[in-house]
Amino acid sequence: MKRKPVVAVVGRPNVGKSTFFNALAGERLSIVKDTPGITRDRLYTDVEWLGRSFTLIDTGGIEPDSKDIILSQMREQAQIAIDTADVILFMTDVRQGLVDADDKVADMLRRSGKPVILVVNKVDSYEKQSADVYEFYNLGLDDPYPISSAEKQGLGDLLDKLLEYFPESAGEEEEEDEPKIAIIGKPNVGKSSIINRLLGENRLIVSDIAGTTRDAVDTRVKRNGKEYVFIDTAGLRRKSKIREELEKFMIVRTVSAVERADVAVLVIDAKEGVTEQDAKIAGIAHERGKGMIVAVNKWDLIEKDNSTVNEFTKKIRDTLAFMPYAELLFVSAETGQRLPKLYDMIDAVIENHAMRIATGVLNEIVSEAVALQQPPSDKGKRLRIFYVTQVAVKPPTFVIFVNDKELMHFSYVRYLENRIREAFGFAGTPLRFIVRERKGE
Repeated sequence: MKRKPVVAVVGRPNVGKSTFFNALAGERLSIVKDTPGITRDRLYTDVEWLGRSFTLIDTGGIEPDSKDIILSQMREQAQIAIDTADVILFMTDVRQGLVDADDKVADMLRRSGKPVILVVNKVDSYEKQSADVYEFYNLGLDDPYPISSAEKQGLGDLLDKLLEYFPESAGEEEEEDEPKIAIIGKPNVGKSSIINRLLGENRLIVSDIAGTTRDAVDTRVKRNGKEYVFIDTAGLRRKSKIREELEKFMIVRTVSAVERADVAVLVIDAKEGVTEQDAKIAGIAHERGKGMIVAVNKWDLIEKDNSTVNEFTKKIRDTLAFMPYAELLFVSAETGQRLPKLYDMIDAVIENHAMRIATGVLNEIVSEAVALQQPPSDKGKRLRIFYVTQVAVKPPTFVIFVNDKELMHFSYVRYLENRIREAFGFAGTPLRFIVRERKGE
């Protein structure tokens, strides 16, 4: 299992963090507007530089002394990002110059004990603005790195410096063989209760290890002679009127936990039903190709009739339509209902996530699928599938060799995926498909 280093971009509002984030992400992922506090939702993306990849987190601006409730919530978001990060990019604004709030943010970052790189943004012309950059030496941090996010100037030198701070172990294979299960979901849906109930039934905790995020704990559990590591992304037990803002805090914790996991268990509150926020959190695991189980908690509190399960299942499948492979389980942390089945489901999903199919057997299934439904054609030219081979696991990844990949419509890839799933199962795991052309056939 590889763990990507985490880099947090922090600073006061309106210094250009989102513009910087978008420049590295290669697309406009953050809202950019000249109003302090517009980036309320922390965003993340995977960035690669010189063969090294890392997760970049964009934070809302820090207003150290603000009493405004939304800005104070954003300050907490930024603190979570700082706690999670391996390296912090502290962004300032050459046009505004050095202000008191920069000093306070710098003090906050120094207390974190994390490596901090000082970035001076909006330096569109270093020759004209170099004197203004020197002012930032007063913060008492290392040499400032002048950049222009809007013009994409100076980014290469900054990224070179960033790589120097990555932990030696980052990106290397972790040695543990135990399956890792991230328990993810919105606040107050019962994530901790589920883990506590699982522990209470087994009473065989091998050890507790501090996790990589604040309020997250890796808990090793032994059951039937087999060890599991549960990564709890709970926390945020404070009550707040702005629950929507609190829910957004989960994103960075979820990214960090899912990055290290084999399987993600998305916990949904049965009383509240499946929501768009649940879909956002599930999407993090889907994008990273993790095994997926949806656990509907508090099922004991729902009044049921003959159609309740089917109706609830349909709502979940509709909202999480991008991951039809996800396994589904209705549980109660309060009563322990069906929780033992969670272990069996985790075992099955882990096995499917690492399943390899022999090329010969795989191509028999694909040939049969092609015979049942002809590949698409365009202007008299028909798609030919030469052969399919599996090239990776976790998730299972297949390369399809064809005569013209322009003819390979995504709907036909989906059709082949469905046939492969019918033959081999692969319940609970996404499948990845890469289409390659072979010329001269």
